[in-house]
Amino acid sequence: MLQKETLNIGDMVIYQDTELYRFTSDSVLLSHFYKPNGTETVADLCSGCGIVGVHFYALNETKVKRADFFELQQGLHEACVKTVSENNLTDKLFPHNIRVQDIPNEYYGKYTLVLCNPPYAKQNSGFSAGTVSSNLARCEEAITLKEIIYAAKRLLKFGGRFCLIHRADRLAEIMYELKKENLEPKKLQFILGADDKTPYLIMVEAVLGGKEGISVLPSIKNDRKEI
Repeated sequence: MLQKETLNIGDMVIYQDTELYRFTSDSVLLSHFYKPNGTETVADLCSGCGIVGVHFYALNETKVKRADFFELQQGLHEACVKTVSENNLTDKLFPHNIRVQDIPNEYYGKYTLVLCNPPYAKQNSGFSAGTVSSNLARCEEAITLKEIIYAAKRLLKFGGRFCLIHRADRLAEIMYELKKENLEPKKLQFILGADDKTPYLIMVEAVLGGKEGISVLPSIKNDRKEI
């Protein structure tokens, strides 16, 4: 069932399907992570109902030329389509119901910014979110971290940025896969849960073809820990 919610930014709204997968606060954190300097052409991978890309657009409306949303699940894609239509953004935001691995070559090298809040749990890890839709959104059943990073590299222009949120305990793997694809990590931020102790998430910004050198930003606290 589609549910309409406000973004608390102007009069913008977003729809999500409450019977499939509800977005979490992680997505909102990612949309705040990157601060654009110029005009951006954006791709949102594993976009779900579109919360990351839509929220990023709402925060940076004058600096987003275009945003494309790539989502496998038809129900979540339809929620994104409804959001775009109701906000009268059909000339700016473009949802696509497609596997990230199947994005056509016409989109290669097109984007200055790729955003992704991917499934966190590894294949065969024993984690189950319950429903088929939730499992696809939270487990690497349909796409792996390696495939996501490779897709980001293909979609980015040289010098473009890839921003990812993921589990802190997969940081070494993330850094390895990024550098293997010539995506140089430039910024890293740890996210603390309500207990304000051990980080449970990280956000990383990498630049395609960037020079070595990373800035570790101050950690932030997320009282609405959902993972």
